[in-house]
Amino acid sequence: MRTRRVSRTVLAISVTTVTALVATSCGDSDSASGSGGGGGKTLNIYAWADEIPESVMKKFEAETGIKVTLDTFDSNETMTAKLSSGSAGYDLVEPSQYTVQQLVGQKLIQPLDHARIKGLDNLAEKFRDPSYDPGNKYSVPWIWGTTGLAYNDKCVPSATSWKTLFDKKYQGKVYMLDNMLAAYIAGLQVTGARATSTDEGEIKAATKALEDQKKLLAGYNSTNFAQLLSTGQACAAQAWSGTGMAKVVAANKNVHYVIPEEGGSIWTDGLAIPQGAKNTDAAYEFINFTLRPEIAAMATDDGGSASTNAKAWDHIKDKKALDNPAIYASDEAIKNADFLLDPGAAMKYFQQGWTKVKAS
Repeated sequence: MRTRRVSRTVLAISVTTVTALVATSCGDSDSASGSGGGGGKTLNIYAWADEIPESVMKKFEAETGIKVTLDTFDSNETMTAKLSSGSAGYDLVEPSQYTVQQLVGQKLIQPLDHARIKGLDNLAEKFRDPSYDPGNKYSVPWIWGTTGLAYNDKCVPSATSWKTLFDKKYQGKVYMLDNMLAAYIAGLQVTGARATSTDEGEIKAATKALEDQKKLLAGYNSTNFAQLLSTGQACAAQAWSGTGMAKVVAANKNVHYVIPEEGGSIWTDGLAIPQGAKNTDAAYEFINFTLRPEIAAMATDDGGSASTNAKAWDHIKDKKALDNPAIYASDEAIKNADFLLDPGAAMKYFQQGWTKVKAS
């Protein structure tokens, strides 16, 4: 979150190829672990860029003596492909919620031993026993955010609905996220469906809405939409919460971030242990470390992200962050928000529709 990811895949479909930088460190992990029984003084993590602050890793290393190597990715698909290769060598990964389901289905992550975890009760209620991972069997949520609507009130006096992004009077000054399922959040909800829909007819209706909308757009943008809103180059944009959006909202009184009345969506990124991880002792130690409230608070103070840890909120130094809707959306704002899941077999309807939208 920081400057929002190049390709935030609450729901991305395109695969971005990145080169793993951890080849030599994975070798170190093998030697440190000996027989691979879960010991060792190294920990290899594969996570979203900027979501685990350097300060967290340094403090963990200082307390435990465990050397952390962090590799980063910019899409869930890249991470999944790396794990699928069978030679990743990671001890912890950070999948988004729908990807947890996919990794479980592909048997790429292992069930967590809750007897080795302390602090799960520190999580906010909505992140305990989540629909995508009942009982937190496979993952521990670390940070969360939303998909919503941002606007500049010098151009758009007020906005509470996705309909703003489909309004002809803002033609050429509106942006949508360049992300298939993120775009379908708006397309489905503006046509009266839930963003979790897997109904072929509802997806077709959303596709038609997005096709009609395309001629109004200045473009699809998943990178600098916050800056475009700040300078007035954009009137309104579909947006992800996080550091980039939050900084603009804090600095520019004319820019606002809201969760549309149709619902928007919630996403979360959490920690999971891959099958075949060699340093599982270190992995559990890191999970427990991040569940401590004062450590979880660093996700906000040093990382600009919303923590899933309810007890962390009292430890957050930047109290203004708690009131910034582009970081912490209120419970009232997200009461109708959808927690997006893996669409399963319905993915083909989204793929077919998105091809039509982009070609229109």
